[in-house]
Amino acid sequence: MADPLRVAFIGAGGNTTLRHLPGLLAIEDVQAVAVCNRTAVSGQRVADEFGIARVESDPAAIFEANDVDAVCIGTWPYRHREYTVRALEAGKHVLCEARMAMNATEAREMLAASRMRDDLVAQLVPAPMDLLVWRTVRRLLRENTLGAIREAHVDVLNGSGVAEDGPLHWRHQTEFSGMNTMMFGIFSEMVSRWLGATERVVADAATFVRRRRDEVSGTDVWVDVPDSLGVFAELRGGTRVTYRISTVAHDAPPPSISVYGSDATLHWRGGDDLTLSRVGGESEQITPDEGTAIGWNVEQDFVDSIRDHKPVELTSFEDGLHYMRITEAVARSREEGRAVSLEEV
Repeated sequence: MADPLRVAFIGAGGNTTLRHLPGLLAIEDVQAVAVCNRTAVSGQRVADEFGIARVESDPAAIFEANDVDAVCIGTWPYRHREYTVRALEAGKHVLCEARMAMNATEAREMLAASRMRDDLVAQLVPAPMDLLVWRTVRRLLRENTLGAIREAHVDVLNGSGVAEDGPLHWRHQTEFSGMNTMMFGIFSEMVSRWLGATERVVADAATFVRRRRDEVSGTDVWVDVPDSLGVFAELRGGTRVTYRISTVAHDAPPPSISVYGSDATLHWRGGDDLTLSRVGGESEQITPDEGTAIGWNVEQDFVDSIRDHKPVELTSFEDGLHYMRITEAVARSREEGRAVSLEEV
């Protein structure tokens, strides 16, 4: 029998209550010992739902607690750096929600803190969309099935922000989201996982819906995060990647990634939907390799890394820093109207 792993939760929003709490509590000898949310009322609601004995009003109580081994940080990005560093310095393992941080500087501070405590596990919640297929995609690329990879096209278009009277979300405000823009960071993480490191970006963006109603205060708030973004990226191996990201594209097709090689094209259309089309040949449906379509396993991975000392794969702080450097390079490019190399970030 394993020693009990005692976990506390700071920020218990949608993903924490939907994924992390149920996932962790389903693992043998994992205990949820405390929760600290934005308000005492919301914290108590989560505690009641999941049988958590203690509700804290100050995160410091969790960092100082002797009965906490690990901290799950589910806040918005504006608190990720502070709470991650404080947890690691207090000797707690960390599972931090994506996106990693507000910018690359904060991400570097988080990585540095994790390296100072390499006896602790520091893990980011991964981009979840490709969990069924990424290992298969990597195998196809490793075996040179597509030939020389020339281009990749990433389309993430939806109409969630079309309505001008739609409610304000924290993702609409740089105060809470930093340089993160819509779902760009998630898909750049996936592209990095598939195709490798980005070296240079050119970006342009627009914000069509400039004001949204804050339902808490009842006031209109200025929106300073784009709702339409185009990015051209060059990867280390020379592959060109084009991203189209929008929340004002009504009736758009589902998110997709297409990878174009000299010998074949690979289309991914969500979930485990992979199609390989060979030059001069027929298209074929690709089934994920046996044993690789694991899906969501974040909480078990976290616990296994703590108990069995398995290296963090999805997602390490090193990989998180890379996608935050891409994110910041894109923000600089669209603000300054120029190409930005990741060497600058």
